Amino acid sequence: MAESPELRAWLERIEAGHPADIALGLDRVGAVAERLGLLPAPVPVVLVGGTNGKGSVVAFLEAALREAGHRVGAYTSPHFFRFNERIRIGGRPAADATLLSAFEAVEAARGNTPLTYFEFTTLVAMSAFREVVDIAVLEVGLGGRLDAVNLWDPLLSVVTSIDLDHQAFLGGDRETIGAEKAGIFRPGVPAVCGDPRPPRSLLEAAGEDLWVQGRDFTATPGEAGEWQWVGSGRTLGPLPGPRLAGAYQLRNAATAVAAGLRLPEPFGLDEVHWRAALPRVALPGRGQQVPGPIPVWLDVAHNPAAARGLADLLQGNPASGRTLAVFGAMQDKDARGVADSMAAVIDRWYPCNMPAERGMAGEELARTPPISTMECRGPFPDPAAALEAARGDARPGRDRIVVFGSFLMVAAALEALEEAFAREGREPPPEEGLLQ
Repeated sequence: MAESPELRAWLERIEAGHPADIALGLDRVGAVAERLGLLPAPVPVVLVGGTNGKGSVVAFLEAALREAGHRVGAYTSPHFFRFNERIRIGGRPAADATLLSAFEAVEAARGNTPLTYFEFTTLVAMSAFREVVDIAVLEVGLGGRLDAVNLWDPLLSVVTSIDLDHQAFLGGDRETIGAEKAGIFRPGVPAVCGDPRPPRSLLEAAGEDLWVQGRDFTATPGEAGEWQWVGSGRTLGPLPGPRLAGAYQLRNAATAVAAGLRLPEPFGLDEVHWRAALPRVALPGRGQQVPGPIPVWLDVAHNPAAARGLADLLQGNPASGRTLAVFGAMQDKDARGVADSMAAVIDRWYPCNMPAERGMAGEELARTPPISTMECRGPFPDPAAALEAARGDARPGRDRIVVFGSFLMVAAALEALEEAFAREGREPPPEEGLLQ
């Protein structure tokens, strides 16, 4: 479902409002936030940054805080189908009326100050949360130190993982990137890191207020999919395994549980909240499987680290036949690194154009090693065409398809599957989202 015409008009307006998609820095957005009365934060804030796993940790925290009886605002990006998905209030996408009012307020306060799309929508989110939520969980858009959500001093900061992505903005190595992500830490404010091998730069920035996975807490798998959280002299569990698939989601869940234990009252979370929350959280494009005679796996993995996690998930759930890969990438991503990470689990590639202005051409992907040295069909003009070809080649009951490379790839594939299932008289793909 697309946005309403009124909301679409606002989005088109702000897309053209700044000459750059990304312009890191807090001066401009901070000045507008001051005029809006959004500084200091109008509601308590949790900041969640990291290379991969941010959206999952936000969703876990959001669900557990709601189980504890709080009205929660959550801000994530990007979205799949509707802008409203980015801004959730009480577990549901914000209503058009709420967003339109916030857009008008930000525009009135902006004056002649140029704002990027992300800066503008970050202020929209906090304007929408003001006076209607008890606590807001905000996902960092890019990096941390100079990201718009870092305007607000948090109750707690979380960094999920540190790996190579957005190097043109954040630096070319984990130490430099770690320093940027550590920018969301504050002296004397508790912090959690879900990466078991954090760079020294992050450790030094955090000081003694940091809990690190593997050092200060661990997730210990048990029987029947259950697990225990162990750390800081406490053991929680057995807890139900997260509904989200993959070993990395257990690490994300453990990070979220650690964060919940570090939240000050009245927001602290305990075992009872996690028992109810973990099985309820489902997100599209995170190890998502659409079942059927030809199963289709969908994942937003768009950097080598995320692709390694997806490859591990597929290896742990082998197909009796072939795995066919529908893959598209943005021009600024490490397409070769992603393909290298996936090559061991792929039997045939279906590269396609990415449906975006910054999308990489399918022809370029097809020439990229290791795709160029493996069995490959295409390139295809769009994800729908690549998926249709893969479904035509797949042997029912034996082969499977995996679609990955970005949020745009997953969204396009879900839309294509819905149309294909309608033609075939089948039920549409199950809709994944934060469960109510």
